[in-house]
Amino acid sequence: MSKELVKSKDMMMVPVSSLDAYIAAAYGIPVLAAAEEQRLARRYQQHNDIEAARKLAMHNLRFVIQVARGYSGYGLALGDLIQEGNIGLLKAIQRFDPAIGVRLVSFAVHWIRAEIHEFIIKNWRIVKIATTKAQRKLFFRLRQSKKRLGWMNQQEVQAVAKQLGVKPSEVLEMEKRLGVPEESFDPSDDDWDEGPSFSPVAYLSDQRDIDPAEHFETLQLGHYNRSKLAEALHLLDKRSLAILKARWLSEQKPTLQELADQYGVSAERIRQIETQALKRLRAAMED
Repeated sequence: MSKELVKSKDMMMVPVSSLDAYIAAAYGIPVLAAAEEQRLARRYQQHNDIEAARKLAMHNLRFVIQVARGYSGYGLALGDLIQEGNIGLLKAIQRFDPAIGVRLVSFAVHWIRAEIHEFIIKNWRIVKIATTKAQRKLFFRLRQSKKRLGWMNQQEVQAVAKQLGVKPSEVLEMEKRLGVPEESFDPSDDDWDEGPSFSPVAYLSDQRDIDPAEHFETLQLGHYNRSKLAEALHLLDKRSLAILKARWLSEQKPTLQELADQYGVSAERIRQIETQALKRLRAAMED
């Protein structure tokens, strides 16, 4: 299948001036009959007909809007949710097999929701609230539960944990995260009217006298040195590397004699290996 479908954003563009007009235009496009949908899907699958895919997408925009409206409680713009859902619709069309005998919308709803979920996770808060697949399931499950029940009791926590295959402590931790209200980083005009601002911008500013260019250069130099050191370490044989790590990186550094007893050589030989290894590292770092 061609990747042009998902990349072609203009396919989903409707020439309207506002979100309300877009929604009205989308609902003005009739739903395809099952036979016509099958015909278009086969044309795209067999001939990579982008025009057929465009028609499938345009006639299913209303369903994306319906799904997106179900996520309006996350404080994100409906237009953005619809846009992400449209991407999910395009991915579904790309993977849809008309031979399975179901309507496109039934197949596409999974992809539409997946894209919207990903967008919400990335944008709901500055601090990423969910990173693993289990945490993402928890996030959406608890958001729904809290609208209905408020804070969960121990029995409900155990039930959610068992259903999602996670620990009860993870459920409680996610519930705690969801319970912390968001705070604006910058104060609003109303905040200034009420007196001194205590928003994070007032106390999280960096007071150090740092030149941004010099700071960036220092970071880049540190990254470069670390990468060069990693390359240099790969040049050492296993014994030299192990001795160097033991002498320079371990918390309890062994003596030369202890390493000599371990490797069955003299303490002087261990000292020579260490010295030679350090010389090789310095030479590699200076290249």
